[in-house]
Amino acid sequence: MEECVGQAAPTPLDGLRVVEISDRIAGAYCGKLLIDAGAEVVKVEPADGDPLRRVSVTGPNPDGADSPLFGYLNAGKRSVTELSEDLLMGADVLLLTADRGEANRRGIHPDSLVQASPGCVVVTISDFGWTGPWSARPATEFTLQAASGLTGFRGDPAGPPISIGGDVGEYMGGAWAAFGVLALSRRVHGGGVGGHLDMSMLEAVTLMQSGEWLHSALLRVPPIRRSVEVPSIEPAKDGYVGISMVTGQQWLDFAAMVECPELTEIDQLQFQIGRWDYRDWIRERIDPWLRARTVDEIVELGQLFRIPLAPIGDGATIPHMDHFVQRGVYIDNPAGFRQPRPPWLMSQTAAAPIRPAPGIGEADGESLWAPRDHVEPRDVGLPLSGLRIIDFTAFWAGPAATHALAAFGADVIKIESIQRPDGIRYSGGMRKDVDDWWEYGWVFHAMNTNKRSVTLDLQSAEGLQLVKQLISDADAVVENFSPRVMEQFGLGAQVLLDLNPRLVMLRMPAFGLTGPWRDRVGFAPTMEQIAGLAWATGLPDGPPVAPRGACDPLAGAHAAFALLAALEFTGRTGRGQLLEVPMIETVLNVTAVQTIEFEVYGRLMQRRGNRGHGSAQQDVYRCAGEDQWIAVALCSDAHRAAIAEITGGSDLEAWLATQDAPGAVEQLAARGIPAATVISPTLVTENPQLRHRGFFEPLEHRRTGVNHYPCPPFTRFDGADGWLLRTPPTLGEHNTEVLTEICGLTDADLQRLSAQGVIGTRPKGL
Repeated sequence: MEECVGQAAPTPLDGLRVVEISDRIAGAYCGKLLIDAGAEVVKVEPADGDPLRRVSVTGPNPDGADSPLFGYLNAGKRSVTELSEDLLMGADVLLLTADRGEANRRGIHPDSLVQASPGCVVVTISDFGWTGPWSARPATEFTLQAASGLTGFRGDPAGPPISIGGDVGEYMGGAWAAFGVLALSRRVHGGGVGGHLDMSMLEAVTLMQSGEWLHSALLRVPPIRRSVEVPSIEPAKDGYVGISMVTGQQWLDFAAMVECPELTEIDQLQFQIGRWDYRDWIRERIDPWLRARTVDEIVELGQLFRIPLAPIGDGATIPHMDHFVQRGVYIDNPAGFRQPRPPWLMSQTAAAPIRPAPGIGEADGESLWAPRDHVEPRDVGLPLSGLRIIDFTAFWAGPAATHALAAFGADVIKIESIQRPDGIRYSGGMRKDVDDWWEYGWVFHAMNTNKRSVTLDLQSAEGLQLVKQLISDADAVVENFSPRVMEQFGLGAQVLLDLNPRLVMLRMPAFGLTGPWRDRVGFAPTMEQIAGLAWATGLPDGPPVAPRGACDPLAGAHAAFALLAALEFTGRTGRGQLLEVPMIETVLNVTAVQTIEFEVYGRLMQRRGNRGHGSAQQDVYRCAGEDQWIAVALCSDAHRAAIAEITGGSDLEAWLATQDAPGAVEQLAARGIPAATVISPTLVTENPQLRHRGFFEPLEHRRTGVNHYPCPPFTRFDGADGWLLRTPPTLGEHNTEVLTEICGLTDADLQRLSAQGVIGTRPKGL
């Protein structure tokens, strides 16, 4: 795609004013996303500077120098050391990383601010949110991963659970916060009130797991066991190659590629969950074939078979991969290093140019903004009410984007067909005791609440005409197919923009619309393998470990943010545009510190298991009981002194081995030490903090009964009973409702189309 460039190119968020008070990556990254899209961001930091000025993941920074990570996250912001009332009254957005107690100590009261300035949007980010029994409990990224179930399903059962390396949860929280800012800003621009969005990092991190509690409930299987994907990251002739197979067909194709028909003779191997018990048997058969070939040879052959295969990227190799070089992904930062560009390209608007990160307090004493004038707000409903989105997405990343939009009030119409339903309906196993087993896919359930489902055969003339009719009155189209698919349907960007000039067409290809990898197949583990997340995850003496899907919801949050940014431009100008959000580039933005620190310091970020890459002394430890583990992070001398008192001077590992994990967590938390039981992701619904905040909402599905569904990582809006108004749709559930309401079809029309297979409610052939 040709992006809009040049000094005269507008940015999508021209004129948005943001005050950022943050001491963590999540807040700084939220501010970065906003400033990249054209917002003005003023950073309020203490006189000795934001702690991120001193953070490195590979070793110490030179004395007195700001860290490259700070330069990456804060380029273009202004810095002041005092928060003034004038600054707040001139702002559209206040972004604050603090729990309620810390906000009170700072004298910041969101409700009072919104009352004084009704158009102000306040987003607070804290570990557990401002409400609930854990709201004042200490935590780190490491302990939040453990509490969410994200750590508990990764690793060989013979060893410890393994957390994801690289602070991925912080970036997930930042992307969600940026989305929340724009969702509430849209309500303000529609004449409504701003408000306070209270975001919980625990909830944001929990959204990075695939809803394993739904897996157990819907498919009636035991809680998932700790494992790694088989095959996953395997030795080749000249290094490691990343392998990822989501569908049964990909498994059959892989067996053909490695010339091993035996792999097709055991039905359960078509599902990832069934391969672990056969891991040694599988590897004995594929290892000789893989070791006889180079990584490049295997990856190229995999593309012929349409199998997601990838090289394993690290901080030294990623920027030099041909695809990223040809697409111009890495751009100059004024601090003297190269960084990934913002993870979106727009045809009518440009990213803001990168300016230097600020010195501490360099804007002190300046009059930055005049106060905003505010009109009396009116009730306009949910922030995205009135927004209609035609949703062609499938699997996880795309549906995660439209899931966020639907939760905030958008009318999301999901397009499937009986010839080609969303493939995630079939993935991960099947119920053999029900006829409509495709309605039990747990990832589909987790990511498709609040949506309406319409089936249309887009290879038929009437199906294509009907979907164009839906698009002609929509605000956005979202799709995450490989680049050639929409054009094959006759629904390319230019066709749709000619049909509806106000439309934003969001495309979420794995690798982008251009470049040598354009047509490659890729799922979340593929992105994790290429972009450095797998490289940073795993035990120091072991191979890289794929995080197993975290990049899907991460890409979804970024795409939802980018779509709202593009719609801001449409709201100002009436002009739509093509929006490209390549999945791989969202992950490159999250792992940027690896490439930046290698360029600046020549130091390669290494795997440290559960020890982390920061200054905290952290690890997972065995507790009393079968396979019980606890995650503990000692972040200060006070924490270490408290441990000595709690254990009576004993070794922490030895003391924990005698303790019940939940009881030990309570003892440590009472002394201000971040700690969490490492739980199976299936059991996260039992978490008292998540239950108190209503993160899981029960809905009765017409086929599967009552289930608990995940919500956005924010408290509910004032006066709202909940986030979720609709269950995940059954296939074609809303054909009659949508096609009569919007397209004007009659019952006779519907009967004819059903008889012809243009619409339907059962997959063809089943």
